[in-house]
Amino acid sequence: MTQDAVTMNMRQAAARKALSLLDLTSLNDNDTEESIAKLCAQTVHKDAQGHELSVAAICIYPRFIPFARAELRRLGRSQVRIATVSNFPHGRADLSAAVAETAACVAYGTDEVDVVFPYQAFLEGNTQIGHDIVAACKAECGTRVKLKVILETGELKDSIKIMQASEIAMAAGADFIKTSTGKVPVNATPEAAQVMLQAIASQPRGVGFKPAGGVKVLDDALVYMNLVEEIVGSERLIPEYFRFGTSSLLSALLDELNLSTDQVTSGAY
Repeated sequence: MTQDAVTMNMRQAAARKALSLLDLTSLNDNDTEESIAKLCAQTVHKDAQGHELSVAAICIYPRFIPFARAELRRLGRSQVRIATVSNFPHGRADLSAAVAETAACVAYGTDEVDVVFPYQAFLEGNTQIGHDIVAACKAECGTRVKLKVILETGELKDSIKIMQASEIAMAAGADFIKTSTGKVPVNATPEAAQVMLQAIASQPRGVGFKPAGGVKVLDDALVYMNLVEEIVGSERLIPEYFRFGTSSLLSALLDELNLSTDQVTSGAY
């Protein structure tokens, strides 16, 4: 086997792994049931041998959860989890509103909630409200629904603040910590990921990590996958502990696998 063939095989194996870790995301103001149906249709792809390659989840606005659940069931793709967002995207420091939104997400039947940490209040010196919101939202989620906490690291900027916010979220019960909403100028970065993963590594319990926004090609994905392997171990490169939040990586992964991208719609996230 030539070196080029070896390299191609390694890249295709990485592309398969990355695809299995995708939270295929559509959080657009103009989303409709039609666009969500198209998203659901993109969750599973067949390789040349007929093997199904499935993403981990879709991430959508709460109002589309019942429709998406029915659509995934119709397509025979009930293994695909449904994630949604609360306190999104601004991360307001309103405890009752964040809890009410999270409770509504759970009532809609979501599998996972990505809640935005009140990062602006945190930057102003209020460290308690972040803990209170995460703890209360986790109480609404219980043990059935995963809570992923979006820190908005591009706004926190400083590694000390990113570490502190990570620790607050995990102490309050976060199942995952996530970099970004995808709605600010700076989203996932390797620098922020390294800090967050170091915070996770110090925890006695397993906490997941989700880089989101700006992960567009396989080489971007490999940066984060390698960081996970180096800091918390390759055993964490599974959907239970690692996700990519993106709507633009899928086409690139399918290209790496020489699979059709005709039906794939890409977004900026």
